[in-house]
Amino acid sequence: MAIVYPQPIQSFRFLIEAGGGISAAFTSFSGVKMQVETIQSRDGDDNRGVQEYVPVFTRFDPVTLSKGVVGDNDFLDWLFAAAADMEAGPTGSNLRRDINVITLNEAGQTAVTWTLKEAMPIGYEMAPLDSSRSEVLMESITFAITGMRRTTAPPGPPNPPWQPKAQPNPYKPNPVWRLKEPIRPYEADPPWKLKEPVREYEANPPWQPKSGQS
Repeated sequence: MAIVYPQPIQSFRFLIEAGGGISAAFTSFSGVKMQVETIQSRDGDDNRGVQEYVPVFTRFDPVTLSKGVVGDNDFLDWLFAAAADMEAGPTGSNLRRDINVITLNEAGQTAVTWTLKEAMPIGYEMAPLDSSRSEVLMESITFAITGMRRTTAPPGPPNPPWQPKAQPNPYKPNPVWRLKEPIRPYEADPPWKLKEPVREYEANPPWQPKSGQS
């Protein structure tokens, strides 16, 4: 049964992996172009006189990867395996490697992977520097390839294992720090309140003489 995605794969979600443990986030990939060269021939027992196409050569156009300059030299070190640097000629060390162009689905999972066989760096280009424009400095590397394979991964579950199924509730209905009963701002009988109010004027204060005394 063929693996079919409900939605087409989007072109802006992809990763690049190369043999030898090199991986990087590129901004653009030129794509893959393959062409089969043929010759025309006629079978000896063909009585119709129709020329047929016979495949002879398969040709893959070079591919180009572009990304912002971030200071890594992994791909440049690979480039100098095929090109001369300032002091010596090509090293030839691990010259041909496979490149995986991995596209991702909406959940960030591997969808379709194009494996470029025996990629060899054949070109490098750095974008011009211009002080009047505020743009990211880009660099591009071109590779020659000898084959291609496409692999489609089955769609993953709706909730990947690294994603929580339910978000925790930041506000609990009865948190630990919350009192069960609200604090009353004024108590009915606080301890500092006298039980009986102080009378301002007594009927017979102790300093007032009794009747009949002068």
